[in-house]
Amino acid sequence: MQVNSLKFIVFFTSLLTYAQEFEEFTVEDHIKSIQFSTSVDLDLFPVVQIGEPFTLRFDDLHADEADYYYKIKHFNYDWTPSILFQNEYMEGYDNLRIDNYQTSFNTLQKYTHYQLTIPNADVQLKVSGNYMIEVYSADDELIFSRRFCVYENSATVQAAVYRPQNMDRFATHQSVRFAVTPNNRFFVNPEENVKVVLLQNQQWNSLITHITPQYYSGKTLEYRYETPTQFEGGNEYLFFDTKDLRISTPKISYSVRADLYETYLNIDIGRSFLNYTYAPDINGNYQVRNTMRPGDSHVEADYSFVHFSLAFPTPLEENESLFVYGAFNNFELNELNKLYYNPSLDLYEGIILLKQGFYNYKYALKQGDVILKNRVSGSHSVTENEYLILLYYRDIGAQFDALVGVGRANSFALQN
Repeated sequence: MQVNSLKFIVFFTSLLTYAQEFEEFTVEDHIKSIQFSTSVDLDLFPVVQIGEPFTLRFDDLHADEADYYYKIKHFNYDWTPSILFQNEYMEGYDNLRIDNYQTSFNTLQKYTHYQLTIPNADVQLKVSGNYMIEVYSADDELIFSRRFCVYENSATVQAAVYRPQNMDRFATHQSVRFAVTPNNRFFVNPEENVKVVLLQNQQWNSLITHITPQYYSGKTLEYRYETPTQFEGGNEYLFFDTKDLRISTPKISYSVRADLYETYLNIDIGRSFLNYTYAPDINGNYQVRNTMRPGDSHVEADYSFVHFSLAFPTPLEENESLFVYGAFNNFELNELNKLYYNPSLDLYEGIILLKQGFYNYKYALKQGDVILKNRVSGSHSVTENEYLILLYYRDIGAQFDALVGVGRANSFALQN
């Protein structure tokens, strides 16, 4: 009874302290190229089975081999803090120093590259669910935080992407339909205990949740809604490749070398009134790579100031702003990736310091606090998108939301 009372106090305090869900942050401008990778591929955020390793990498442009420490926290399905104590979700200790780092080699922009793999000799995760990794300075100041998910393979999720049947969205949206089957048991009271989160291209800023099963088929939960699981199809991402800063490419007008490299992209135009054109992309992600010299791109790739320019004919309202949008800054809209109007050229322009590599990007319009990701690029139902279905279950008497199944679907196989 004393333990349960203490947990109630901790939980109540958490509700008072954190009235809203936790979000990711990048606090310091000198921290760049934050990226996850798993044994399979690059991930915007890892979704790994318990015990499966993943790696976090980032650069510090101060290049002073500073000490950084990491903490790991557990969350409910909606990113409110769970009431689990640390020893209930983690074996070992956090608040440990990241001791795997290297200084950049033969680059104009000096930086220190840090690498952290989870699990490791100090930390192993014990339960599934949502997690946040937070990186702190030696002064215990938060530098940045990133989400990741750990799942247990105890349910099967089958999913497909459909073209909407309501005609006003037939050409612009995509519907995700899916079925959930527990592997060895029945879900108890699934309307209350089963939670589903749908993500398009692994982006948390436009998720769909609070979906209940439409009907049951044996122990399978069927989610075959039309409207509640619809996303805008969007458009394929634009791209550029700075793997060799000495040459131009079809997307790069020219590059120059000054104190640092300067890369000038071709002028982009709004695509909202253009017909859809298929162009393979990596759904907003980026990949660090360097062909200017052999070696490890993580420490030998240089940085360049990338110049973006957009011909946008519609005058912006007072509460509107344009941004470059992509995984290179975790899809955050801030002053670092904001575009400013240049009246002499009648263009919106922005400059972002980015590491060499292949990048996807779009232009996003922000109206007040609302992000309109497809106002500039347009939206099409045939656009290729990757969908992620996260299935959470809180069993009777459980104190956290277990991530019991993960499903994936791609609109490349769009069904009518």
